[in-house]
Order: sequence, then structure tokens, then C-alpha cells
Amino acid sequence: MILFPAIDLYEGKAVRLYKGRYEDMTVYGDPAKFARDFTLCGCRAVHIVDLEGAKTGETPNLETVLKIKEVSGAFCEVGGGVRSMEVIDRYLSSGVDRVILGTAAVSDDDLLRSALEKYGERIAVGADLKDGVVAVKGWTESSGYTADAFFAKMESLGVSCVICTDISKDGAMAGTNAALYRELSGKYGVKLTASGGVSSLEDVRRLRDLGLYGAIIGKAYYTGALDLKEAERIVREGAE
Repeated sequence: MILFPAIDLYEGKAVRLYKGRYEDMTVYGDPAKFARDFTLCGCRAVHIVDLEGAKTGETPNLETVLKIKEVSGAFCEVGGGVRSMEVIDRYLSSGVDRVILGTAAVSDDDLLRSALEKYGERIAVGADLKDGVVAVKGWTESSGYTADAFFAKMESLGVSCVICTDISKDGAMAGTNAALYRELSGKYGVKLTASGGVSSLEDVRRLRDLGLYGAIIGKAYYTGALDLKEAERIVREGAE
């Protein structure tokens, strides 16, 4: 399993939202500082969300994203309002390793198909679940897709990597929804990354033992609740 410590960007700074609400934002500071720390902890990947891009559909924090890539040397995946091939091209031609489609994966089949045809495994899809249904537009609207319907569709389209967030767990420091990930990983052949509520070393062990592709660590790192170096050790221990 790969650990993806997360950096959410807003006005060039690392921030965290509580359950996706911009009005509940905590500012932590220089993203490059955190990227360096991730590397020192042994992490090989970084999950980045451009929160301004989520609103505008553009890449306002591209320079900061590339700085994170430069200082960490890690595999970097980026999401946040990606809804055009122009933005996908811009990210991937600049050195980003993978782009994540969220709302666009639900609402624009043509874009998703074109992106997959051109970039294959460098395209991931986000499945943000609220009461078992995929939420879109910054988690403010329901897509109408159940988790099963959405995963089945993504698999049929050739999506190789899905990042699944349990919105009720995001930023709440209440543990991750291991039962959900166990069920989904047993049904579908995509590379599944767990997101939301990964807040303890026990959470990391539990997800590792499920054989998931990845797990995203956010607030627990920033508050000091989870030792990232120890989490990475646990993950690597499981691979031995």
C-alpha cells in the first residue's frame, strides 16, 4: 500500500477543510516545508488538491504544485476542479504524475473517455460518498449514482485508479470506514485508495491488511495525531 500524505492548496498555502467546508479552513503554511517532511518520513507519494481550482476550473496553484514535486521528488497526483482536457494537458505536461477527475468523471463521459484514451493510468477518478451516494460539486450535490453503480461504470470505462472518500469521516479524526473499503475492494478490480478519517496507526494497519492500493493521510498528520514515519514503517512492514 502507498501512503499519500495530502496537501490542500489555497492561495499558495497548505490548508485543511473540515468536511469540505471552505468556511471551516485551517491554514498550516508553506506547502514546500510539508513536502520536504513527507520525504524525510519516507513517503514516496503526495496527494494534492487545488481548492481554488475546484472553484474556477483552472490551475491557479500550478507553480506551487510543481514546487512540491521538485522538493519532494515524490509521485504527485493532483485534483480540484479538473474539468477540461486543457487543464489535464497542462498538469501532465508540466511534470505532475497523475490527475484526478471528480465531478467531471460523473458529468462528462466524453472528457473522461478522451483523458483515459490519451493518458491511461495517469488519470484517476474521485468517488466522494455521502450516505452511500457519490456527491459532486464540492460535495454540495448528489450525483444520483450509488457507490456500486459508479464503481461498475468506472471499471467498464477502463479507469484503473479510484480514490474513495467517505465524506462523513473527512477531517473528523474518528477513524476510517474500513468496512466500506473491504466491500468495494472485494467487488471491483480498480486500484482503490482510501480517503477520509485515516487518523491512527491502527487505521493504517487495517487498510494495509485489506490490500488496498493507497491511503490518504490529511488532518491526522497536521495535528500530530499520527506519526507519518511510523505509518510508513507499518506499510513497508506489510510488504515484506
